[in-house]
Amino acid sequence: MKTSKKAYRVLTLNPGSTSTKIGLYEGGRCLFEKNIRHDVEALKQHADLKAETAWRKDAVIAAVDQEGVRLDHVDAISARGGLLHPLESGTYVINDAMLKDLQAGAYGSHASNGGALIASELAELLHIPAYIVDPVVVDEMDSVAKVTGLKGVERTSIFHALNQKAAARKAAAARGLAYEESRLIVAHLGGGITVGAHNCGRVVDVNDGLHGDGPFSPERAGGLPVDETAALLLEEELNRNELRRKVSKEGGLMSHFGTHDAQVVEARALHGDEEALLVWDAMAYNVAKAVGAKASVLKGRVDAIVLTGGLAYSEDFTTKVKNRTDWIAPVDIRAGEDELEALYEGALRVLEGEENAKTYAAAVR
Repeated sequence: MKTSKKAYRVLTLNPGSTSTKIGLYEGGRCLFEKNIRHDVEALKQHADLKAETAWRKDAVIAAVDQEGVRLDHVDAISARGGLLHPLESGTYVINDAMLKDLQAGAYGSHASNGGALIASELAELLHIPAYIVDPVVVDEMDSVAKVTGLKGVERTSIFHALNQKAAARKAAAARGLAYEESRLIVAHLGGGITVGAHNCGRVVDVNDGLHGDGPFSPERAGGLPVDETAALLLEEELNRNELRRKVSKEGGLMSHFGTHDAQVVEARALHGDEEALLVWDAMAYNVAKAVGAKASVLKGRVDAIVLTGGLAYSEDFTTKVKNRTDWIAPVDIRAGEDELEALYEGALRVLEGEENAKTYAAAVR
């Protein structure tokens, strides 16, 4: 974890579909982390994001109070960013334009949209700054990476930017390099899988991890044959939202086995289930292929391949990926996702003057 010149105290927030993760950091150390689990039925009772935000905010205040911490001793709040228009990487001050787009779901609805809203309300009460850091819509892709073979259809950048950037910074530092001078391939292996080519501080090519592009994963269908997918669409008469759910929530391991629990599928594979072994191997195979593709983007000059996210805890899975890719560059395994820590470090870079906070502006439509 990044050390601090001054003992800034930062509260971090990461809302998910049924939980809100919080952490409190000071002087380069974690004072506490907590996962506040929300009752699903209680969540459904809130008519809109504004009502849900107020409810989650109260839960955060109660959780912090239980830890014996006074909120008026916090210097800043840093939250996971939601679905906004494409942005440069960095730490953004939460402002009215951002809140308006998130509240309206202007670029889509997701639990992470509430992060900035909760942070803003708390920060207003405490008269302190509030930020988001490296939201999922970070877009640094080269123009050539967005072009497809169908005019009017463009590849988009929606990925695990926060964790990919944090893991990349650590991998670069471990090699005595600044992130901004390193060339890395980072694979976030979670419910969705994204593989990014990091070229001197910019993710110049990455798959859209929200809508199922790239390798298939525990929940995502991944890249699909166009003709067969179109036939399925016509046969099942799926509308756009239904098809999106099928490929982004009901694909991958969920489609094959009715579960997105990778540990269950891995156990079946390791205990002789031939179908589970084939699909498990294929998922690792697809990750390795994506890593190879990103190596070509970086022209073969790669300092390290970084495997991160929850699936990186599986030695069997990471070994399968490593065996197909370590000829490209050393493989650095950084299991899990330290997103709360990454939120702290993003805010700290601004508080200590290493970076200037960016300002969000509504897109001109």
